[in-house]
Amino acid sequence: MIRRLLKLGDGDKVAFIEQDGKFLLVNPVSLAIDEARKGFAGEAERLELKLEQDVADMVNEIRKARNNECN
Repeated sequence: MIRRLLKLGDGDKVAFIEQDGKFLLVNPVSLAIDEARKGFAGEAERLELKLEQDVADMVNEIRKARNNECN
């Protein structure tokens, strides 16, 4: 009955979080993304990544280093 009221289908995943003494029903994927975002807060500045190209360059450097390790 609760699943029907919340319009949840079989296999739908939900998470409950407590906030100010109340429980909220949230999407677990959104919750995980929010937690990851919090974990990465400030890292771009610390790594001096200012532009999207800076990130792409860093990824390419890491890939190149990994390929060199495998060979």
